Amino acid sequence: MKTLLVLRHAKSSWKQPELADHDRPLNKRGKRSAPLMGALLDEQGIVPDLIVSSTARRALDTARSVAEAAGYEGDIEARRELYHAEPQDYLEALADVTDAFDRVMVVGHNPGMEMLVSHLAGHYERFPTAALAHLVLAIDAWHEAPGVTPAAARLEGLWRPRDLE
Repeated sequence: MKTLLVLRHAKSSWKQPELADHDRPLNKRGKRSAPLMGALLDEQGIVPDLIVSSTARRALDTARSVAEAAGYEGDIEARRELYHAEPQDYLEALADVTDAFDRVMVVGHNPGMEMLVSHLAGHYERFPTAALAHLVLAIDAWHEAPGVTPAAARLEGLWRPRDLE
């Protein structure tokens, strides 16, 4: 069994309209909620073994803030193909992960994140910014991830920052 943590990037800023979408930073709310989710990972005892993130600034900033608050000491793997990715893109990215990592967190964007969680859990889940889902996949190796069928995961937890504040 492999554990997947799905984290949508925290709230981003629209104050600089000249910035490309890929380069938008977190806003004040995002900077508050990201460490909150990292502390939750630590409290729940589910700090990831590996973090894989979209290359978008808001996703990487979220990943770094969550990692610091959780006490995560590993690398953050930035992957361009996760920028506005579809659910299958996340599953295919997981296929590249070594099986030495049992718990992996992916950080990305909606609608892909919401669709991924809904696909794996087998039912719709609202997934606002900085939402975190904890899923247990019925696979023994990450290379099996792209073939995961709908409702093939057990949703262990789903947290939204607004519920924790």
